[in-house]
Amino acid sequence: MNRRRTTRSPDRSGIPRNSRSCDPVSPGTGTPALPAVEAFADLALPARLLAELGREGVTVPFPIQAATLPNTLAGRDVLGRGRTGSGKTLAFGLATLARTAGRRAEPRQPLALVLVPTRELAQQVTDALAPYARAVSLRLATVVGGMSLNRQTGALRAGVEVVVATPGRLKDLVDRGACRLDDVGITVLDEADQMADMGFVPQVTALLDRVRPDGQRMLFSATLDRDVDLLVRRYLVDPVVHSVDPSAGAVTTMEHHVLHVHDADKQRTTTEIAARDGRVIMFLDTKHAADRLTRHLLSNGVRAAALHGGKSQPQRTRTLARFKSGHVTVLVATNVAARGIHVDHLDLVVNVDPPGDHKDYLHRGGRTARAGESGSVVTLVTPGQRRAVRRLMASAGITPQVARVRSGEEELSRITGAQAPSGVPVVITAPDVERSRSRRGRRGPAGQERPFGEAARSRAA
Repeated sequence: MNRRRTTRSPDRSGIPRNSRSCDPVSPGTGTPALPAVEAFADLALPARLLAELGREGVTVPFPIQAATLPNTLAGRDVLGRGRTGSGKTLAFGLATLARTAGRRAEPRQPLALVLVPTRELAQQVTDALAPYARAVSLRLATVVGGMSLNRQTGALRAGVEVVVATPGRLKDLVDRGACRLDDVGITVLDEADQMADMGFVPQVTALLDRVRPDGQRMLFSATLDRDVDLLVRRYLVDPVVHSVDPSAGAVTTMEHHVLHVHDADKQRTTTEIAARDGRVIMFLDTKHAADRLTRHLLSNGVRAAALHGGKSQPQRTRTLARFKSGHVTVLVATNVAARGIHVDHLDLVVNVDPPGDHKDYLHRGGRTARAGESGSVVTLVTPGQRRAVRRLMASAGITPQVARVRSGEEELSRITGAQAPSGVPVVITAPDVERSRSRRGRRGPAGQERPFGEAARSRAA
């Protein structure tokens, strides 16, 4: 239902909130926003959160954090437009934790909810927020498909203050009576456009209709297409609107290259790029193509692993951990990896198969040039794909550097770091540290299993 603020009344967290009626509103046309801050210390954050920010090495807020946090801490709704990697996780996470701190959830009744489109993004958000949640004694749980339903039900039964979830699994648990949303006073939609693209709008609206009607909403999206605009108008009230950049995509620290290749030379070119020094993510259209390329790379001496929807969640978690640790240097992925993966110092993304949609291009490319780092996005284009890729780039608002390349050429090496592979087949086995951790089992807040590998510590997760 549509709601408009009319009067001020305190919500259950003790922070004044406006009540809502049923009149539609236009976003961002009401109460002036509070000014941005220059440092986290300028915000009304709990001392323990500020101390944890210091321990994590997070000192200066990113623009989206500086602009939105004064308002979200005051209880305002927020509509944030921005590319992936712009610092959204802490933008909504710190406000959610600060406004929930000091409260205790009843069994099965969380107090705050973060909805995301993919399992990988759910785990990424959980890992990024876990140290801050522990700092203020809040319990955090991840609720996603592909993982143990009993474990997630048990965590909810024990009581958690903050749930990070994908819409399908959470709705299933709500329908089973394992979770109630009546006490959820803060709701975040992250990557709302991706949720719409994946057909999750019915589940999202069903969940939003169950949370507290006087609660706070934060919606973050790279684009505001029709379905996202519907969510904004239906559930956000007088929001503070913030846009990281007008194109919601390309940034100055990212280079875009279109490399024209011959069909017969494409696989060899791809192999030489994969054999470069340093990590790279390579995107293909289908899981079968990803598996084929992975087998080819392994047979040529490249430490590669596939990540796609045909893998179980434990397999996907292990693969990501090996990639983050450097045990695997090439991640061969479908669009399942286009969102929710943050890897420090990843400076190259390769579209072996050009995406069919400009939004997919932006989100694939968003795996690099994160948190102010630099990076390159390379798209391999065969003669029959050139016209479609020109339209794709125009829709994405990108003017790429274009070159014709062949395997073994200096120009290919200059752009991508390509080099000849060793040709000695390799087999990826679990490193000893991973096997020992699997025996011990690392547990996170609320008893949920946490993935192996490095913690997502970046504020731009």
